[in-house]
Amino acid sequence: MSEESHTSRPNPSAIPGAVVSRLSLYLRELQHLIATGKETTSSSQLGRRLGFTDAQVRKDLAHFGHFGHPGIGYKCVELIGEIRKILGTDREWQVALVGVGNLGRALLGYRGFVQQGFRIVMAFDTDSAKVGTEIEGVEVSHLSQLGEVLKAKKIELGMVAVPAAMAQSVTDEFVAAGIKGIVNFAPVTLQVPEGVSMVGVDLARELEQVTFTVANKLANLNDQ
Repeated sequence: MSEESHTSRPNPSAIPGAVVSRLSLYLRELQHLIATGKETTSSSQLGRRLGFTDAQVRKDLAHFGHFGHPGIGYKCVELIGEIRKILGTDREWQVALVGVGNLGRALLGYRGFVQQGFRIVMAFDTDSAKVGTEIEGVEVSHLSQLGEVLKAKKIELGMVAVPAAMAQSVTDEFVAAGIKGIVNFAPVTLQVPEGVSMVGVDLARELEQVTFTVANKLANLNDQ
């Protein structure tokens, strides 16, 4: 008897963040495989391409159900659908962005968001030269209108791309408007109440993870 795909929905708090992060990697790799004409893959192939063991891949997916087919492995299109369902991206999410400086403009211009189920539908700033304009087809409103617009348009997610000194107040406004998920690009730790999901993206910190490895490898080579 073949094993059919089946997705279960565990309590999000019971799933380690690292597992969710790897799901996103599996999704991207599966999408790449589809683009190159591959219809099926296995846990060993998927793990090898991403630097994980096949056991790790199977363990991560087992948190959410059974997805393999004996003698076939994983059907790429099918597993993409299941992972998107797990991640909640089997539908489109509307996003509001606060801050349309250099980083904000880059975020507005990034086409990958739409491909993965996210659409920035409104942007906010305090610069009078930007308010009332459109950037990458997205209308820019004054920050003072944030709560009113979010509630009227039923926007669900927020992005913070403002200087660190403004980030907490912007986050507080998002929370007051009913936003339950926030991505913070400001280089500061923000406080949110229970029930609001916050993810920080610190690009300098990511570079520090790279330099840690590079610097210490060089140091070890020099010591030999």
